[in-house]
Amino acid sequence: MATENWIERADKVLMQTYSRAPVVFVRGEGVHLFDERGKRYVDFLAGIAVCNLGHAHPKVAQAVAGQAGKLVHVCNLFYTQPMIELAERLVAGSFAERVFLCNSGAEANEGAMKLIRKYQKMKGRPERYKIITMKGSFHGRTMAALTATGQDKIKQGFEPLPNGYVHVPFNDLEALAGAVDEATAAIMLEPVLGEGGVVFPEPGFLQGIRRLCSERGLLLILDEIQTGLGRTGSLFAHQAEGVSPDMMTLAKGLANGLPAGAILATEEVAQAFTPGSHGTTFGGTPLVAAAAVATWDELTRPGFMEQVQRTGAYFLDKLEALARAHASAVTVRGRGLMLALALKAPAAGLVRDLLELGFVVNCTQETILRFLPPLIIEPVHIDSLCQALDGLLAKMDKES
Repeated sequence: MATENWIERADKVLMQTYSRAPVVFVRGEGVHLFDERGKRYVDFLAGIAVCNLGHAHPKVAQAVAGQAGKLVHVCNLFYTQPMIELAERLVAGSFAERVFLCNSGAEANEGAMKLIRKYQKMKGRPERYKIITMKGSFHGRTMAALTATGQDKIKQGFEPLPNGYVHVPFNDLEALAGAVDEATAAIMLEPVLGEGGVVFPEPGFLQGIRRLCSERGLLLILDEIQTGLGRTGSLFAHQAEGVSPDMMTLAKGLANGLPAGAILATEEVAQAFTPGSHGTTFGGTPLVAAAAVATWDELTRPGFMEQVQRTGAYFLDKLEALARAHASAVTVRGRGLMLALALKAPAAGLVRDLLELGFVVNCTQETILRFLPPLIIEPVHIDSLCQALDGLLAKMDKES
């Protein structure tokens, strides 16, 4: 059946919450996607930092198929082996001592914000309920998560919003310290602003926040939903900054495409969650947990992160060469395989042109081309993208 028929059928029944590109994908293999016509694309988006191991990874597929034939779901009133194995790995590979497994990034952030308030009340500080977040941040689209998000455009039409959220500029320690008052409970931020334009912290920024939190009795929550699980060249982005949070939220790449999220916390903070204070029907279900275990084991095998670092450095060099060569480019930002090319003009047209040429990328904040490829991407794929991008930028140069 032709693409147009599938799209016509979709537009009759799906809520119009996305401006989807006119492509129907039916298969993936490694770093490639295939539409229903058989056209092959190189994926430089990975489902927005989700399919970190690429598509149809054999070890993940084997784990899912094997678990599907044994046990898909019970409920969280019981233990299952994959749930325990996943939680053990998350604890062993991080600062955390306790884990809550859920289904998505927004759900993880909602749970973390509940835990913040519960913890402060447990410590006898019920007056502390405010959470400071960053302007330009993105924490999800559920009510508290979108309120915590530092972008007004996603809040329009949903007022009145929950109270207790304060937003300050990213990379501004002075403004952050000035926003703390007797009602402040926590500071919550992405180590790198993802949807906000792939903005990296200045040297000392995260360390300064950690000191401020420790001095003022605040919790530090890092939203590593996009940056975690190898995206920036270390297992978690905060590890490269030399800081340790009190809580961290994960999702996206946790199960390489299956819906998974997690709240990680220290023992001190986690004890505020007691039976009945929080829950989930599907979080940590055996099928998804088995996929997450297989994903984790692959991401943490010897040499994997070093390869991400090498490939990311190669990609960054190629993008910087393009930026030097073209007047339509402004700057390049990147660490690991989380990279961006800032342009002088809107980037949506480039995204469409690249899709037509067989490359899946996206843009954010209108003028930022964002690259979040599978972590198994190779230089040959980067070369082909940059060659195509070189020609498109040359056209933009002439038009500007």
